[in-house]
Amino acid sequence: MSEELYEQMKQSVIDGEVEDAERLAQEGLDAGLAAGDILDKGFVKGIEEVGDLFGKGEFFLPELVQGAEAMKAAVAVLQPAIDAAGGGRQSLGKAVAGTVAGDIHEIGKTIVCSMLSAAGFTVTDVGCDVPVETFVQKVKDENADLLLLSALLTTTMPNQQKTIEALKAAGLRDGVKVMIGGAPTTRAWADEIGADGYAEDAIEAVATAKTILGVG
Repeated sequence: MSEELYEQMKQSVIDGEVEDAERLAQEGLDAGLAAGDILDKGFVKGIEEVGDLFGKGEFFLPELVQGAEAMKAAVAVLQPAIDAAGGGRQSLGKAVAGTVAGDIHEIGKTIVCSMLSAAGFTVTDVGCDVPVETFVQKVKDENADLLLLSALLTTTMPNQQKTIEALKAAGLRDGVKVMIGGAPTTRAWADEIGADGYAEDAIEAVATAKTILGVG
């Protein structure tokens, strides 16, 4: 019975069905399944499949967004149970993510946050058009292991560099890994500004995050 439920959970994410994902998450809890199992054996399998299909070019951005939304909805239902079970899942690390100042592009960052959360990271999404000082403060407050900076405009890319410089000035740079992403950014730009990692899309972001933190 539970296997069938896990399969339906997986499918709800692949189909990007938010209501189904919420309902199935609750059904799983009502059936006495552990929240961690529901996540790992059900919904995470779905988002992994979405990622694979996206990587193969069979899924596109809308499907990725819908899958991430369904995943997010399921996690919201499960979160109280996960917290009550003392975390239940070992967090791979604390991540802070946001789009830099002057840039209001939200979508890529939101998908990355959902994917990281699904993969087992504790993620604080600080939103978009985020001032350098806010990033620095958040890294400090959250004792973050990882900072993800998104920029979708060539004009806002320098704010990724300014944020890294500000972390250095605040004496925090050595304690946090910095990853950048966004359409105009490149690996060369990441190297130039001293970032630890670069990702072209949400799937690569999760793999890169694990690699630079040495987890998973």
